[in-house]
Amino acid sequence: QVQLQESGPGLVKPSQSLSLTCTVSGGSITINYYYWSWIRQPPGKGLEWIGDIDYRGTTAYSPSLKSRTSISRDTSKNQFTLQLSSVTPEDTAVYYCARSRDALGEYDYWGQGTQVTVSS
Repeated sequence: QVQLQESGPGLVKPSQSLSLTCTVSGGSITINYYYWSWIRQPPGKGLEWIGDIDYRGTTAYSPSLKSRTSISRDTSKNQFTLQLSSVTPEDTAVYYCARSRDALGEYDYWGQGTQVTVSS
């Protein structure tokens, strides 16, 4: 059973960087051909894909967030990390990490989500 768990600060000040980590258990993040994504849901809005890192370590980002986003991984800890720079209150959301079978596949495992609020 694969489990994903998000961790990170719940409150970030405007203009600062947001950093979240997803710890994966029950399966390696290097196994062919899985993709590991970050997804968020702002209050009252739908899900928004932020980006992903695949089993090879290759990353892809949403065009609207690409300039502020970086996703990396630590294979020794079986973790992948999201960094979002220059945050504004519009980045307030519940942030999820999730796994899919390939780049366009459905997500089969999700973390429980973590609330991040951007406020001074």
